[in-house]
Amino acid sequence: QVQLVESGGGLVQPGGSLRLSCAASGSFFSINVMGWFRQAPGKQRDVVATITIGGTTNYADSVKGRFTISRDNAKNTVYLQMNSLKPEDTAVYYCNAVGTYYRGYVRTTFNSWGQGTQVTVSS
Repeated sequence: QVQLVESGGGLVQPGGSLRLSCAASGSFFSINVMGWFRQAPGKQRDVVATITIGGTTNYADSVKGRFTISRDNAKNTVYLQMNSLKPEDTAVYYCNAVGTYYRGYVRTTFNSWGQGTQVTVSS
């Protein structure tokens, strides 16, 4: 059982910046991968960036060079620094976490999602 809470969304002008945060809580053995997804009106939910527990990152081509994902394992928190924002970045951004927990002696996987936070890039 893992709960994710996002924060940091809002309205920003083109070229501006925002920093999203996502804190994980609950009982777990490890959170192996954390990431950010986004969904714009009329479009499918797509991956934005992911980061492993060891710090390996991956980015969607559309955000490379502009967004940076990071995590603080001690705080069980993942961040997304978004710079040079464009109107096409407008979407609901969702935090995701994949890992394992123990039910007695049985190690079990989890896949949790946050509630989403709105990012709007407009003049």
